[in-house]
Amino acid sequence: MRKNIVAGNWKMNKNLQEGIVLANELKELLNGATPNCEVVIGTPFIHLAAVAELVKGSAIKVAAQNCGDKESGAYTGEVSAAMVKSTGAEFVILGHSERREYYGETSATLNAKLALAFANGLTPIYCCGEPLAIREANAQNDFVKRQLDETIFALSADDFKKLAIAYEPIWAIGTGVTASTEQAQEMLAYIRSLIADKFGKEIAENTSILYGGSCNAKNAPELFAQPDIDGGLIGGASLKSADFKAIIDAF
Repeated sequence: MRKNIVAGNWKMNKNLQEGIVLANELKELLNGATPNCEVVIGTPFIHLAAVAELVKGSAIKVAAQNCGDKESGAYTGEVSAAMVKSTGAEFVILGHSERREYYGETSATLNAKLALAFANGLTPIYCCGEPLAIREANAQNDFVKRQLDETIFALSADDFKKLAIAYEPIWAIGTGVTASTEQAQEMLAYIRSLIADKFGKEIAENTSILYGGSCNAKNAPELFAQPDIDGGLIGGASLKSADFKAIIDAF
């Protein structure tokens, strides 16, 4: 049975001290409870070790927001998958739209990162999704299918079963345009159908697919009630512990 996951993505926010406070607030709000979903917080690299130690033994797990595409070596400023793993983090977010758009990450780059994540025992949260021009041209299905075909659909079934997918409608993030619950469910159902075609129905039914389009405490209950939405990749609402807890409680 697939897992429900609520994953926060802090992006480039919170200095080290602020991040520790935020993680501790969330830990205290959960107060030893067992949520009806897996709770993950994706922190900047500088927070990983401290936050992983802070939340050890709680319901909270930690993700890096990225990792390098090389194993080690003279790559100034990069952080390898092995380094991420050594902090106590268990997840890594890969392929986020901001990484693709601002830093030119390609499918080839992501394939190298995926391989290293798996080699180091990290669980990838793999992001996909289309920009506004693609949605307006009604070409979103072909666009997302190509993203998957070029990356995670080239994995072995054994590796594919270890990851989660997050769909980001880029056109609905910070644009003033809102994706409806029906649009979110439609795309996640389509992604699940592609997985079934590639890997079989059993793997498709056991793959966690998250929605990453401006999910918040108000719309989370409706979104999470959909049959193919297994949680959310949460941006801004993960930066306030009470807001993030409300989304966790939507399950």
